[in-house]
Amino acid sequence: MYSRSQPHRYSPNPAKHKGVLMRSTLYLKFIIVYILFGFLCIFSVATLTFSMTEAPLEEDQAAALYREANLVASSYLPSYFSEDLDIGDVYLQLSGMEIRLDASIWFVDRDGKMISSAVSKNYPSVPYYIEDFDPLEISGRQYQTGDYHGYFAEDVITVMAPVVYGYAPKGYLLIHKHLDDLKDTQHILLRAASVTVLLIYVLSFVILLAFQYFVYRPLHKITEAATQYASGNLDYEIPVDTEDEMGYLSASLNYMSSHLRDMEDYQKKFVANVSHDFRSPLTSIKGYVEAMADGTIPPELYEKYLKIILFETERLTDLTQDLLTLNEFDTKNLLLNKEIFDIHEMIKHVAASFEGTCTQKKITIDVLFAAKHLRVNADKHKIQQVLYNLLDNAIKFSDPDSVITIETTERGDKVYTSVKDEGIGIPRNSLNRVWERFYKSDLSRGKDKKGTGLGLAIVKEAIQAHGENINVVSTEGVGTEFIFSLPKG
Repeated sequence: MYSRSQPHRYSPNPAKHKGVLMRSTLYLKFIIVYILFGFLCIFSVATLTFSMTEAPLEEDQAAALYREANLVASSYLPSYFSEDLDIGDVYLQLSGMEIRLDASIWFVDRDGKMISSAVSKNYPSVPYYIEDFDPLEISGRQYQTGDYHGYFAEDVITVMAPVVYGYAPKGYLLIHKHLDDLKDTQHILLRAASVTVLLIYVLSFVILLAFQYFVYRPLHKITEAATQYASGNLDYEIPVDTEDEMGYLSASLNYMSSHLRDMEDYQKKFVANVSHDFRSPLTSIKGYVEAMADGTIPPELYEKYLKIILFETERLTDLTQDLLTLNEFDTKNLLLNKEIFDIHEMIKHVAASFEGTCTQKKITIDVLFAAKHLRVNADKHKIQQVLYNLLDNAIKFSDPDSVITIETTERGDKVYTSVKDEGIGIPRNSLNRVWERFYKSDLSRGKDKKGTGLGLAIVKEAIQAHGENINVVSTEGVGTEFIFSLPKG
């Protein structure tokens, strides 16, 4: 239960080198991820800008051309068929559209014969007649794309609007515009997106720096601390500079290392105390048995020394039993067998068991009960052990012809039990240590040689297992009082 690997079994250098490698690898991973993030951003912008904007730009351009064609075809060109406009006026209108739209504008009759046209310099010449002309080829859509019956070397957007006169279409206005013109807009969008992504990439470097300062450095310190602890250096302390999660983790690790140091010191003291308390009686027993065996002690003195051996054996038995009891509490799986019982009856029985000892020392035990019966809800066996240890302790440190008082009081839903003696008392500097295992003050060592130093430790563990408290009040030379609480039954 108390075994622990010794620090010298660890090799600090490999762990340290491994920690450095791990930290370097982690830092390198973040740098690589950051660089890959930049490349992926550039690649995504370069590929997605064209693929995601091509269709929307095409539809937007076609809608604008169709609105323009429909406006002219419905409000201006019908006057040509009513002979209010001549061909020159029509050409001027189409030329204005061509300059504004940078496109090829065709005005044809319903059979596809060219009436008038206006063409930008980047477009081929206009045919006299559109072969296989079909006004219904764009029906259901506002536009079509392609080389339009082979009249264009490059793909164009074509929109068509009917020119209605006399409730019937007399002609059609066609607008053709190169699809490549959309690429200029796409390049503008690409440049804007690239500049935006580049700015975001540069700003993300600030996030990387923040990560370096707020996460990586504290994590580096924590990793170093873990390496030191694994190497057995429990004195290493992590500097706590923040109050965030990293600061809380650092403080927790510092607390853990401090607790481990205390446990290590306690373990050494515990082993030393157990060894001392076992070695002393065993040495005595061995010495007396050897002396009896080799004749150093004559047979007529056997009875005297056998009583001493029996006394030392009882010491070993008590110590072993106390250690087993404390081990039961230390397992953290102690199951209390709680029941409702009369604590007054228990106090009477425990006090009666010390009648012989009290008679020898001329000590009187007084019980002060406000009522005949007082019921509590607790583990009967554990509380009986608590009362026995406290009363045994009080008798040990009481002077002859003194009084020990056991008193119970009720306060709310609690029952408080007090065991008070008129003995030698506990020095002030020892009050906080009386609960420590194997602790014996100088006064107790001179007063009693049989005690194991575990009695009060067992008392506190038992009371705390019930979720209750026990306190001690003592004045040196006057006496000591122990008070513990239990839930009322």
